[in-house]
Order: sequence, then structure tokens, then C-alpha cells
Amino acid sequence: MKKMLVLSGGTRGIGLAVNHKFASGGFDIITCSRSREDLEKFSNDIRDKHPECRLYTLVADLSDREGVQQFSEFIQETGRPVDVLVNNAGIFMPGQVHNEPDGVLEKLMNVNVFSAYHLCRAVTPGMIARRSGHIFNMCSTASITAYVNGGSYCISKFALYGLTRVLREELKTKGIRVTAVLPGATLTSSWEGTELPPDRFMDASD
Repeated sequence: MKKMLVLSGGTRGIGLAVNHKFASGGFDIITCSRSREDLEKFSNDIRDKHPECRLYTLVADLSDREGVQQFSEFIQETGRPVDVLVNNAGIFMPGQVHNEPDGVLEKLMNVNVFSAYHLCRAVTPGMIARRSGHIFNMCSTASITAYVNGGSYCISKFALYGLTRVLREELKTKGIRVTAVLPGATLTSSWEGTELPPDRFMDASD
């Protein structure tokens, strides 16, 4: 059976590029997006370029727990073991802690951290049972360097990097690799990721 990639936020930017890369490498793919239109466009593109790739897609909003739960259950319902999980769904909102609107921290934490946390909890039991798997968390240089106007975004990305380090310690004796990806500045940011490929990869132990 072909290997399986699960990627959150997979129809734009980095997520789109990663999906195509894994499809060209012989993986089947489970992915999600808030936009049905984007998913349909992505599915048609994958079928044209990688007809051998079996694709599973779901419209899901990972900004709330219900959406994450729906995607987690969708993954389980495929009946396929997950070989690689890429937590890519994310959002950027500029601001400063003292003046950004109420609710920004909660929204960014929901998308950038809590969705990754719950998806990891959904797939790691199977990885542990097989003693095999790789988890990538799409962090940021903002995970290690605070900057003015980063506000809650920096906080959320620091938290995601912390989650990655904790997971690595928990899973390193169980045959599972955990990697933080730290992209630098990009042209634009969106729900699905960013427009340029990552310029820096770091193991969570670095």
C-alpha cells in the first residue's frame, strides 16, 4: 500500500507545494481547506499532474474544535495508516499585545496551535503502534525571534515550536520523528499558509 500524507490547509502556498511534492513522490494525500472551491481546484490539479495519487479532501474550518474533530474523524474513516503529518494550517494577524483587538490571541491560538495539537493526538496512536511516522509542524522564524507588530502571532508560533519540542521528547524513543519548519519572511500570508517555500528547517532539538 502507498504511503499516506495528512496535511492541514493544503490548497495554497506552502501547503499546496508540499502536497504536490509528496504526490510526485508516490504518496496518497488527505487534506482540508475552508474553501470548497479551492479544494475542487486543487483536486483537479492533482488528478491532472499526479493521476496515480489517491486524494481524500474535506471542507473543514480548523479555527474551532468542531472543525478539527471533523477532520480527525475523516482521517480515521479512510482506514489508512498515516505516515506523515504536516500541520500547516495557520493565520497571520499583525498587531501588538497592548493594542490588538480582543480575541486575536484566541483566534491565532485556535488555528496555529490547537489544531496542530489535536491532529497530533489523532494520528500519533497509530504511529506509535507501528513505531513509524514523521510529524512536521509549520512554525516560523517568529517561533524563535519576537518582533514589533508580531503580537499574538509570535506568541502562537512560540507555542507551536514548544509543542514540537515536547512531542519530540515524547516520541523520539517510539520510532517517530518530529520536525519544526521555520519559514522566513514571505510575500503574503493566508489561512492556508504562505506564498514562498520555507527557507529554514530545524529539528525541534536545535
